[in-house]
Amino acid sequence: MKDSFGREISYLRISITQRCNLNCVYCGKDACAKKAAELPPEAYYTIAKAFAACGINKVRITGGEPLVRADVPEIVRLLRSIPAIETIALTTNAVYLKQYAAALKEAGLDRVNISLDSTDGSTYRHLTGADVLHKVMEGIEAAQAVNLAPIKINAVLMKGVNSDEAGDLIALTEKRNIDVRFIELMPFSEEGKNACLVVTGEEILQQYPFLHSLELVEGTAKYYAGQNYAGRVGFINPMSRKFCGSCNRMRLLCDGKVKPCLGDDALYDLLPFLEDEAALIQQIKTIISKKPAGHHFEQGATERGMNRIGG
Repeated sequence: MKDSFGREISYLRISITQRCNLNCVYCGKDACAKKAAELPPEAYYTIAKAFAACGINKVRITGGEPLVRADVPEIVRLLRSIPAIETIALTTNAVYLKQYAAALKEAGLDRVNISLDSTDGSTYRHLTGADVLHKVMEGIEAAQAVNLAPIKINAVLMKGVNSDEAGDLIALTEKRNIDVRFIELMPFSEEGKNACLVVTGEEILQQYPFLHSLELVEGTAKYYAGQNYAGRVGFINPMSRKFCGSCNRMRLLCDGKVKPCLGDDALYDLLPFLEDEAALIQQIKTIISKKPAGHHFEQGATERGMNRIGG
């Protein structure tokens, strides 16, 4: 399935909740504790199956924080039963990952991305509002133990806040087969609207010249590595280097609405079509055809915070 700009759409991000157990400063803090409508596992399965009929072969489960829902393994199990879906991943802050890692792997989850913006307990507490860094590190170890691999750590740096910690995060890749990816701050909160806080990928690379380009681009990330490092360092630069021209994703929100673009406010409701598979597939094709050419972050924030979108 291609959109009107010729981009092949093969990746669906499913936000199963907008709730989160943390309160990160750049995410859109004030709504994290509010519970929006959340569909049952069977509804996500029905919608994902219809998307698969339109060419989707990769699914990522997101939130909010998806592990605040105890039925995540059941959601994974249902998605795994769809033959056309080749890869199922999950993005988490890893606070509950130690508890769920084995069950998620057994259910059919392939890999995890973990949000981690600091390896310093004090800074982590400032950024997230919780003193749980030790639980995150235990979650990473649990994911490695059950081979939810490759593990990718996503970090957002902000000048004057945690921008001096790039080196500590990069160091995680030296001995471990882990990818650390730096994602530029986007305008989803008051902090995100402040362009002075943005740390670009180019700025980080200038500080750490020992990183050598692998000339490898996977999706939105370009990867680098230190000599003889076990892992890699990636850069995702939606602000300084727009990559909308190759975007292959759609986003399903927890209430059954589809958001074709992270940086565009258009939403389309699928709930009226759930009882008619043919109509659901046709509606999805129509929505894909309406995917915009690109985001408009340069014009300011979107209406929804990151916790209400799923990243």
